[in-house]
Amino acid sequence: MAAEPPVSFAYVREAAARLEGIAHRTPVLTSRTLNSLVGAEVFIKAENFQRIGAFKFRGAYNAVAQLPPDQLAKGVAAYSSGNHAQATALAARELGTSAVILMPEDAPRSKMEATAGYGAEIVTYDRYTEDRTALGHALAEDRGLALIPPYDHPHVIAGQGTAALELLQETGPLDALLVPVGGGGLIAGSATAATALHPGIRVIGVEPEAGDDTKRSLESGARVTVPVPRTIADGQALDTPGEITFTVNRRLVDSIALVSDAEIVTAMRFAFERLKIVLEPSGATPLAALLAGRVDNPPRRIGIIASGGNIDVDRFTSLVTG
Repeated sequence: MAAEPPVSFAYVREAAARLEGIAHRTPVLTSRTLNSLVGAEVFIKAENFQRIGAFKFRGAYNAVAQLPPDQLAKGVAAYSSGNHAQATALAARELGTSAVILMPEDAPRSKMEATAGYGAEIVTYDRYTEDRTALGHALAEDRGLALIPPYDHPHVIAGQGTAALELLQETGPLDALLVPVGGGGLIAGSATAATALHPGIRVIGVEPEAGDDTKRSLESGARVTVPVPRTIADGQALDTPGEITFTVNRRLVDSIALVSDAEIVTAMRFAFERLKIVLEPSGATPLAALLAGRVDNPPRRIGIIASGGNIDVDRFTSLVTG
């Protein structure tokens, strides 16, 4: 008998009900210019318009909201390069508790300031020499806090899957879904929802070339660790897939496309000029894969999850004009 998956479509639907009226139902954008360039009909789920500016609020709120009352009262902890940090801080505030967030010392300043602005205490570490997972678990245990990981948790994954659920509810059947891949939570939740609704859909992850840990892992059949990548896509600067997310993704994800930093910048510029939206580098990787021809045999109807837009004006300007 096959083992039960760690995340089911029922979990995603329950998360959608829990997030109703709390998370934004973000718009789905289209562009005739984009369609013409890639030879397909493209639908972009604009999670840059989500609360805190990224999809991460969905999973963080879904996880924090399910804590027992006594644990919720003690507070929560998280580790994140920025978007999950903000998401957990806001979820904690919305649910009447406190948050302590472990962030890399080189995290974008705008993300640190936003996290603090939601009321969280920030503790920093060196992402290139220290293990954030070990530090995060130690921090939570020392202070008696509930640890809300950025991706490797069924409730977080289910919450992230509501972005794809909403997209498909609006567009109807799609031939393929392109999703950014960092730790794998967004694509695990998205694949769970998408394949349940439309079993024939191709689910394609997109990683920066410098951080191809999920691609290597899926090809080898086991989790692979790479050196911590140095890429402009800071939200995808991870060295190994999550344990739970990999279990889901090896079953449901069809392939991984890789994009260069230069291709990411081109996509950011296109989104700004043609779609009139601002995407952070990690949020632009699926669009970059399409524009750069990194998707083999692109099908007729394609969905994209543009995962976030948290980038300050100085960094955005330096990237797109550099």
